[in-house]
Amino acid sequence: MGEPIAVIEGLSASYGGAKVLSDISFTLNEDDCLAIVGPVGSGKTTLAKALSGRLFRTGSVYFKSRTDRVHPAILLVEQQHHFKNRSNMQDFYLQQRFNSADAGDAYTIREELTQEDEVPLAYWLGFFMLDHLRDKPLVTLSNGENKRLQLVKSVLRDPDWLILDNPFLGLDVEGREILANCLEKLRENAIQFILINSPAALPACVNRVIYLDNGRAAWDGLVSKYESARKVGQLTFDRSKMDDLIASAHVFESFQQAVLLRNVTIQYGEKVILSDITWEVKSGDRWALSGPNGAGKSTLLSLITADNPQAYSQDIILFDRKRGTGESIWDIKKRIGYVSPELHVYFREPANVFNVVGSGLFDTLGVYKKISEDQHQRIALCLGVFGISHLADRMFQQISTGEQRMVLLARALVKNPPLLILDEPCQGLDEEQIQRVKEILDYICSNSQTTLIYVSHYASDIPSCVNQHLKLG
Repeated sequence: MGEPIAVIEGLSASYGGAKVLSDISFTLNEDDCLAIVGPVGSGKTTLAKALSGRLFRTGSVYFKSRTDRVHPAILLVEQQHHFKNRSNMQDFYLQQRFNSADAGDAYTIREELTQEDEVPLAYWLGFFMLDHLRDKPLVTLSNGENKRLQLVKSVLRDPDWLILDNPFLGLDVEGREILANCLEKLRENAIQFILINSPAALPACVNRVIYLDNGRAAWDGLVSKYESARKVGQLTFDRSKMDDLIASAHVFESFQQAVLLRNVTIQYGEKVILSDITWEVKSGDRWALSGPNGAGKSTLLSLITADNPQAYSQDIILFDRKRGTGESIWDIKKRIGYVSPELHVYFREPANVFNVVGSGLFDTLGVYKKISEDQHQRIALCLGVFGISHLADRMFQQISTGEQRMVLLARALVKNPPLLILDEPCQGLDEEQIQRVKEILDYICSNSQTTLIYVSHYASDIPSCVNQHLKLG
């Protein structure tokens, strides 16, 4: 078996003043490829940060170097990219996606990866199937391309180990296959890695699983035995709270057409994102929207949420009104509850979970008005429905990404919007939480006229209330 390549003993760590990890211990041998799995809030990302040295920890952590280095290079590859534009803005990607006027401020892959030695750069770009995209602006990359670019940036630093925090998150089926193949080949290049991942999407190279629960290693064993060992519980939601939420809801003006797009074409420069799209969403319809990464789903949604400036030149009707006939952005947004895979990035100002949910009442990223007693009650009900009341006073930035997802779902529902647009709402959630979200949406749609547009790469994540499907390709 030889010398162990990693030995972790008694690792404990705290985050935001609360103890998150307790007495984590495991040993990895040469043939081990480890995935850390577990429910939302179990401490997976905290463990990733602790192992990589990003977070203070107690206990003993040993990683073997593949070189003669005294201290091995251990790099964390996070869920969210941290690319910046020429103006040194980090969240530009979200803004520029729909604003071609600012695209010139985006770095290309070649500029982002400036290296004195072209040899390793060319090798790793080819390795991760990005070589043909050297001159492509970052803003135009698909999610899968972005994930692989993050890995290129990491391996160019010549790491001994990579700690990968949910690298498959948000990827379509093809993107997952490409990334899984790349990870398999990484091991052939003597770069070891530990995956933080969903148990439903483990690549073939993983042969060992540690299941975290409440900050402890509750199960450790071969991946071949994990399926039979694990027990998926049933998270139910409080139907009485949901009934109270529906009964106390603000009543919006009725409409016949939530969305009508006629022959819509969106183009950035010479690149056509959407071509001649005609789509009608009537009041009470429940649609699934699908398509591979880069197919134009986010662009299509941005036309509905009033975030895309090209909407004014298109034939678009929202809530029975022609776009660009005097309505404000806020007239549109007040009728929409929205969740996107990246929405949590926008909440940069310190705020507790209660106020983040409350911000959904005002379509803002913070609460700048006094919350009335009735509004306070609605926020509390929403937290209860999603089973996150215990997080109310926690700072939003200090809870896990999965917990943030549940908070933002509660935010989307808190004002009883007549149109729900949920873009990958289950991304990063565990199986029990996914089932809870689906049941909540099915209950809402069974007991109200709520219109739903639901985006997902995976049919298993779509609630049963959805009965129509638009696929982009």
